[in-house]
Amino acid sequence: MVLVKGGTFLMGNDEFVDARPVHEVSVSSFYMDKTEVTNDEYARFVAATGYKTVAERPLNPADYPGVPPDKLVPGSGVFTPPTRAVSLDNPLAWWTYTPGASWKTPEGPSSDLRGRGNHPVVHISYEDADAYARWAGKRLPTEAEWEWAAQGGRGGDHLYYWGEELKPGGKWAANIFQGHFPHGNTIEDGFLTTAPVRSFAANPFGIFDMEGNVWEWCSDFYRNDYFVKSEKNNPKGPSDSFDPNEPGLVKRVQKGGSFLCSDEYCMRYKAGSRDKGEVTSASNNLGFRCVADVR
Repeated sequence: MVLVKGGTFLMGNDEFVDARPVHEVSVSSFYMDKTEVTNDEYARFVAATGYKTVAERPLNPADYPGVPPDKLVPGSGVFTPPTRAVSLDNPLAWWTYTPGASWKTPEGPSSDLRGRGNHPVVHISYEDADAYARWAGKRLPTEAEWEWAAQGGRGGDHLYYWGEELKPGGKWAANIFQGHFPHGNTIEDGFLTTAPVRSFAANPFGIFDMEGNVWEWCSDFYRNDYFVKSEKNNPKGPSDSFDPNEPGLVKRVQKGGSFLCSDEYCMRYKAGSRDKGEVTSASNNLGFRCVADVR
């Protein structure tokens, strides 16, 4: 971990409705993992505890009325690019619920973790991330802590966390999607899916992959209107969750974007932006990192 000294900064991004308004926030010092939690690290947790992720557990028929029992198979969402251009209004055109997909088999039962020990663990729900953090004597970051760490002392008025240019010096600064989304990945950055942690330069705080690679869970409940009334000092998020698009689901904040983000579709690796996920959901572009209090 690295010590992130506290400070005051501008949080939010007026380009995105749920990240408005830009507002001043102060956070205290904390420790943060230098990298996203890796497959090797998560494997040690599972070996020590016998923990099973949500994606590995049997589904309860009571939660899925009307669905045939033979369809209630453990699994998770896997990015499955189409072979041609499709409407960007329908994510199901490139996401597939894949039986048997989990952190151990990222693309389904025919895949494994050989050669990927130093890649970020994926198919991790909020519950799975929280369980690891507690076992490790850590916790998940608040959204404000995550944002302060991602800015790296550069301030929040840049287009990207690393600056104004998408490719500073002609080089990709993060593992994101290049080409026409979702069918035309040119893989210019060298990575079709996840990249090993530390594949790109650290930010000024010494932290890697705060943008791209995999989405990262934060501890805050998600509300689209929270920034209107956010606390100024060490905000920990609202007391409950509300997403007007899916008002019945409990969601937490996700930050940083993933290997599927680009300026053509998902632009939320941009500085100050935010996203959300239902707390039991997972996919092969979703992971996390931890923080710890300064004692």
